[in-house]
Amino acid sequence: MSAVGIRGERDQGQDVRTSNVTAVMAIANVVKTSLGPQGLDKMLVDEIGDVVITNDGATILKQLEVEHPAAKVIVELSQLQDKEVGDGTTSVVVLAAELLRRANELIKIKVHPTTIISGYKQAARQAVKYIQSHLVHKITEDDTEILINAAKTSMNSKLIGPESHIFAKLAVDAVRLIKTQGLVSGKAKYPIQSINVVKSHGQSSNQSELVKGYVIQLQRASQQMVTKVKNAKIACLDINLNKFKMQMGVQILVDDPNNLEKIRKKEMDVLKERIQLLLQAGANVILTSKGMDDLANKYLVEAGAIGLRRVPKDHLRRIAKASGAKVVTTFANEETGESFDSTCLGEAEEVYEEAIGDNDYIFFKGMKKEQSASIIVRGANEMMTDEIERSLHDSLCVVKRTLESGSVVAGGGAVEMALSIYLDDYSRKLDSNEQIAIAEFSEALTQIPKILATNAAKDSIDLISKLRVLHSKSQQLEVDEKGYKFSGLDLIKGEVRHNLRHGVLEPTVSKIKALKFATEAAITILRIDDMIKLEPKKEQMPGRH
Repeated sequence: MSAVGIRGERDQGQDVRTSNVTAVMAIANVVKTSLGPQGLDKMLVDEIGDVVITNDGATILKQLEVEHPAAKVIVELSQLQDKEVGDGTTSVVVLAAELLRRANELIKIKVHPTTIISGYKQAARQAVKYIQSHLVHKITEDDTEILINAAKTSMNSKLIGPESHIFAKLAVDAVRLIKTQGLVSGKAKYPIQSINVVKSHGQSSNQSELVKGYVIQLQRASQQMVTKVKNAKIACLDINLNKFKMQMGVQILVDDPNNLEKIRKKEMDVLKERIQLLLQAGANVILTSKGMDDLANKYLVEAGAIGLRRVPKDHLRRIAKASGAKVVTTFANEETGESFDSTCLGEAEEVYEEAIGDNDYIFFKGMKKEQSASIIVRGANEMMTDEIERSLHDSLCVVKRTLESGSVVAGGGAVEMALSIYLDDYSRKLDSNEQIAIAEFSEALTQIPKILATNAAKDSIDLISKLRVLHSKSQQLEVDEKGYKFSGLDLIKGEVRHNLRHGVLEPTVSKIKALKFATEAAITILRIDDMIKLEPKKEQMPGRH
């Protein structure tokens, strides 16, 4: 209906809620079948025919062109989980949608949204407390097996699941290589962006390898240059190394034709002087994010240096950071002349060019400042290498989060089931209105193990009942000696097992953030009871005079 004074449509109350929940459920149903080790992949084709085949929740939702405002909140939620944790993007969407669906059912039986919101908040708080006090398993940096298992768990639902033993080791070794100490906190940090994943199709995916150093897909600026430089002194420039030209809009009026040649010669000399400045400072590997012409190449070839042009800015910054170089944007100094300071140079043990598959790559080994790592991903085709890169990114994030937080929880629906039973008991002890909302929150959590079992073509009702029995037993015992609280699903055999012992692990941070984010997203959408869609303004046609 159109409200008085509002140019547009206005929906209120239950209509809006139903429309929001329907949109969110539609989004959740898209990613639902890709959850878990037996989850299936999605093929997305965009308007120009580019194909993406993926299992990653955040990638699927990013590719969808979502119109509905409430559905957009859920898409952003998956991006947030991807950025903060790196893994668990599908489960966070499924959980948020289920919480919303149940809240909508409660509203239909006249429970006020405010009561539901406060119940959900309370339930999420209690759940996080319970995870931290009962369900975590502390680890140290040296627990290689646990780290590899956490990486494997993340990969099991992806394309590289069958080769997870190879890739999990790659991920753990790569993350360990880039360990740095936090300057302020003194704690170990693992900056994932220092790991460069390079894709080259050809050979099989198990021939992917880890390189201690930085690898970038580039060729030398000229084929006459040397292919290898030892004890490299690296200059990182954001300057054009082409023949000097006057700025746009600057005109030179020449009255003597002989001066034309002088101008041309001076243009060349300016470039020659700049290259001399670099070489005199000791640079033997020169990277620039801009151009480098044949004249510049000639001087570098004579000096036995390597020149790389059109280096993407982000790679240039990372190489500068790791080698201790400064990115130089101008040769100008304070005395109106030009100079290049040798303190701006970075150092590496060696820099060389090598062909992998059909492309040439430049390797930087033994950086002076920070260790960097590169993973060279091989695969049959472009789609496969892209998906391996996405899966590796998730696993690298998982290893990083596990190392930084120092704890893991059992996977395979173990945490969700334990929380479901704990919250169900907790809700019965409350005498306030929130009781019913907390009970629904507890039921919503069982959705994750249910979907895991359904996707694996197992009997979800049977498996959930068995899980429920074990977790109830665990919470009634004073001391849970047999570790019933770590019981989760084995989706290959279709039975329940001790998942901590069988190495199905996830970082605690991933679970806690997923719970918090899903609850917040559900609450955001739940608070909406009025939606006004404004009509676009009609521009008046200019009248004819």
